[in-house]
Amino acid sequence: MTMSARQAVIPITLEERQQRLSNLQQCLAVFELDAVIISPGASMRYLFGLTWRETERLVCAIVSAHTTVFVCPKFEDTALLAALPTPHDCAWWEEHENPRSVVSAVLAEHQCQRVGVDPNCSFGQAHALANATQAQITSAGPILQSLRAQKSPSEIALMQAAKSLTLDVHVAIFGWIKPGMRKSDVTAEIDRLHRLGGADNGSFFCAVQFGEGTSHPHGVPGDPVLAEGELILIDTGCTIEGYHSDITRTYALEKQDGRVETLWSLEKDAQAAAFDAATIGRPCGEVDAAARAVLEKSGLGPDYQLPGLPHRTGHGIGLDIHEGPYLVRGDDTPLASGMCFSNEPMIVVPGHYGIRLEDHFYMTDVGAKWFTEPQLSLYAPV
Repeated sequence: MTMSARQAVIPITLEERQQRLSNLQQCLAVFELDAVIISPGASMRYLFGLTWRETERLVCAIVSAHTTVFVCPKFEDTALLAALPTPHDCAWWEEHENPRSVVSAVLAEHQCQRVGVDPNCSFGQAHALANATQAQITSAGPILQSLRAQKSPSEIALMQAAKSLTLDVHVAIFGWIKPGMRKSDVTAEIDRLHRLGGADNGSFFCAVQFGEGTSHPHGVPGDPVLAEGELILIDTGCTIEGYHSDITRTYALEKQDGRVETLWSLEKDAQAAAFDAATIGRPCGEVDAAARAVLEKSGLGPDYQLPGLPHRTGHGIGLDIHEGPYLVRGDDTPLASGMCFSNEPMIVVPGHYGIRLEDHFYMTDVGAKWFTEPQLSLYAPV
């Protein structure tokens, strides 16, 4: 197995981040906003490269049309200034002060009345901000999704590195796993292989399910042992420079009965139908409908009824493992070049087993392109 995800990785450049910030500032008027408050999380990393996480101490960036001001505890000033790739104005607050008052003062100084708040900001922080300012507070979700949904070539390259690494991990596990192993054994080995391959912090997540456990979309508590002849479902991913992979394989080490083989093939057909439906300009929800039509034609469902598909066909992916837009009924976002999605129309037979094949694709000007090739057969994960 060859895993060298880090060898050719090129981090997001300063120039690209500066262009992202400029794009946000230019879009404010279109979304009828005077400013956006960016909290620690994916959007702060997207714009400024900061990997901070939200705590009870308020840290945020206030982005208006012509300026950016960071609000931060004074005792963290050296950490923030060292982490920022370019200088920005800063408003500091001491431990006994109310940081929301500082935010309110900055908004008033720059005459910002219509303010969008990062949807990753906690309710507690957002509620306190709304009470502290006279500004009209709304969600910055639509403007941030409009910027982040269409990935640049450099973002797609980072996701390709992450997904290729995770696929290599799946291949290695298929050759290694055997009856008698516990779920925890497999989870630990997947994490080790992700770390060995250069992932940011090993596995970002890992769901390992055997037998009847595969019928629970994200598993159930416990540490089961793989028995002879049981179906195996492994859903795992990692990050490279913060960009996610998320790949599922369902396979067996021994011959399965005809019903399992038939449903596995039907799952593959549904995944292929979703991929074929992903064309430029088509609403995201129609991709979900294409997968469900394949399943319903064979007597599964309809809708979310079981046996059948209990969840959406796919989700956007990038700096968040699940981000908009989504391949689900009601999401009318037109597919556009640079959008990236999971494709995972799972089949669940309650009390017996579940089959999920999950790969990702990104949109190009001429249609969808796989990051990773779909699983070959029930008995071979690639």
